[in-house]
Amino acid sequence: MKTTFHFSSLLVLLLLIFSCKKEMESVDVLIENGIIYDGTGTESYKGVIAINADTIYYIGTQKNFSAKTNIDAQGKAVSPGFINMLSWGYSSLMQDGRSLSDLKQGVTLEVFGEGTSPGPSGSEQNGDYQSFGAAMTALETKGISTNIASYLGAASVRIQTIGYDDRKATEKELEQMRNLVETSMEEGAIGIGSSLIYAPGDYADTEELIELCKVASKYNGRYISHIRNEDNRVMEALDELITIAKEASVPAEIYHLKTSRKPNWHMLDSVIKVVNEARENGLQITADMYTYNASSTGLTGVMPTWVQAGGHKAWIDRMKKPEIRKRLFADIRKELSEQEPEGILMVGFKKDSMAQIYQGKTIAQAAQMRGQSPEETIVDLIIEDDNRIQCIYFSMSEENIQKKIQIPWVSFCSDAGSYSDISKNFRTHPRAFGSFIRVLGKFSRDEGLLSLEEAVRKLSGLPATNLGLTNRGFLKAGYAADIVIFDPNTVADHATFEDPLQFATGVDKVLVNGVLVLDQGAHTGNFPGVFVKGSGAL
Repeated sequence: MKTTFHFSSLLVLLLLIFSCKKEMESVDVLIENGIIYDGTGTESYKGVIAINADTIYYIGTQKNFSAKTNIDAQGKAVSPGFINMLSWGYSSLMQDGRSLSDLKQGVTLEVFGEGTSPGPSGSEQNGDYQSFGAAMTALETKGISTNIASYLGAASVRIQTIGYDDRKATEKELEQMRNLVETSMEEGAIGIGSSLIYAPGDYADTEELIELCKVASKYNGRYISHIRNEDNRVMEALDELITIAKEASVPAEIYHLKTSRKPNWHMLDSVIKVVNEARENGLQITADMYTYNASSTGLTGVMPTWVQAGGHKAWIDRMKKPEIRKRLFADIRKELSEQEPEGILMVGFKKDSMAQIYQGKTIAQAAQMRGQSPEETIVDLIIEDDNRIQCIYFSMSEENIQKKIQIPWVSFCSDAGSYSDISKNFRTHPRAFGSFIRVLGKFSRDEGLLSLEEAVRKLSGLPATNLGLTNRGFLKAGYAADIVIFDPNTVADHATFEDPLQFATGVDKVLVNGVLVLDQGAHTGNFPGVFVKGSGAL
């Protein structure tokens, strides 16, 4: 009896020691008391996340950890970092790596590459050549708070090989282009990104794009495209994307899915139907969107690309010639028959003198001020500013936005730069400050179009999967610790078309690679962002 007592006591003591040891397991960061949305779309739950270095060590319901840093999430939502599938942030992040306009919305990964991309550029002969990998590494080295990734721009490849000529690539040039793709894929490109409504991107035919994508496919790369038309020929453009996906054996994504201009709004149903059929037939076709009824691009949005052949100077010089202007005006009038001049708002000029007169004016207003037709105004303003002039186009329906929000294969983008200093005098589209937070606030909480679990999946897990990333986009052990803590009851966008430079609110904390970069909505001075490479990287 005595022996049994000692054995039992020893056993209890050992169990207590083991239990205490387990309870005191040390980690770098411990997030507790939060409601976890893991990016899969499954039901949320109250739990803890333990982080070591840049990686999630544990996620679940137990709390047996001690930590160097404890974060009390106080019943707020804890989710994976969000992914911006179309960012123009490379240049703005080079100037200021804080990325506050996106970071305050929970974005932890910026993806570049719509048509043009960082590198390849310059000339080996002149000693200024920069490869894709070198350009991306340069931004990482400069110091950024978000992670970065990029497709290789098909237009960048074409410019590097052919220049701005409007012609078919020769076989020798195609081989040079294939070599550029191969090198860039090995340096970490996600795949090929095209923008087929702009010169010189639209000078590439379908076969050229297939050839580039075939090389990317060897590295498990993907294709993403601003398709060749988003209005009255959108079905033809969609067919081209599906053909490229099929012939090159690559997953393909539609940039900022839309059917633009009122006469074409009804065609969205047909687009959705065709994509669903392609997916049922085994093709991996997806899309992304921004959450506004207006797009933003230059006046090139209503300008035929034939007049732009040869590059910027050739374009400007050509538009001054009387014989060219007659044909050009006729082509622009066709565009304006669906895109009314009253719905084109000018927001970005090269010259301060032009901005002082025309910034915040529509083409219709400018035409009236100048005593010209809208088409003459467009051409002459471009010549006078020596610039394409950034505009906002009110061309989409709210009903279609609500419809797209609910499509399970659609993720999100800003199609904008990432800005931190809002004291500077500039105009931009409000999507730079609100495209992601509106998914959580306006569309999930306020309008009930999708659950918060689904909203988080479409902001994180879905785009990560579409990018082929294997360790980001979800809250899972072994995954990168890109984490957002936000209040679902208060998240809100504040940017408007009239006053776009307003940060979103409601995101409390953001961690990038395990490092706190946003705390109580304020930047911490940390820059842990890295160049996230595609699956073909060596």
